[in-house]
Amino acid sequence: MLVLDKISSGYGRAQILRDLSLTVRSGEILCLLGRNGAGKTTTMQTIMGLLPLMSGRIALDGKDIGSLSAHRVPQAGIGYVPQGRRLFTGLSVAQNLEIGLLARHSGPDTLEEVLTLFPRLRERYRQRAETLSGGEQQMLATARALCLRPKALLLDEPTEGLQPSMIEAIRQVIVQMRAAGVAILLVEQRVDAVLSVADRVAFIENGQGGEVIEAETLRQDHSIVERYIGV
Repeated sequence: MLVLDKISSGYGRAQILRDLSLTVRSGEILCLLGRNGAGKTTTMQTIMGLLPLMSGRIALDGKDIGSLSAHRVPQAGIGYVPQGRRLFTGLSVAQNLEIGLLARHSGPDTLEEVLTLFPRLRERYRQRAETLSGGEQQMLATARALCLRPKALLLDEPTEGLQPSMIEAIRQVIVQMRAAGVAILLVEQRVDAVLSVADRVAFIENGQGGEVIEAETLRQDHSIVERYIGV
């Protein structure tokens, strides 16, 4: 379980998050939904130690991780697929995955599980990441995060700019990770994609938490979504 308890964060002197609280249960997909600039990516970066935690507490399975340096957060069991992927484009698929494996000292069994989830990457195993299509690069970024054997997985706009077949392939993997007991925090602007996988939806506005609502409720009534993001 990933818990954010009244966290505040920002860039330099600019505070973005203000007393934001969220709980992502093990085996759950919680989608963080809000307008551009609401603080969604800031939330992810704060969890990962990439931005300073000004106040509040971040805990994974009861252990405080808010004080960890950025390189130690993945070691604690949090996988992160950032917006823009941030692959080592000059390295091969194999080398990018090896970096993920090293972060938590995972072995060949983990690598085989990940390649089974993404058979396309097995076919491209020796290719440089820069030669992959956008969808294949997104698969690689996700696979690299899964090499950590994460307890929690953060995904920032994983379907952005992808064709439908790639979106579906990544959606299936996300659903499998939920079934395996991973706590998944998903940032996604496409409301249809959100409602196809999410268990609950947490709204964020001006860096502050709003309502947290069962996804099934939103499937039946879109008025709440319209209020928060104007679609």
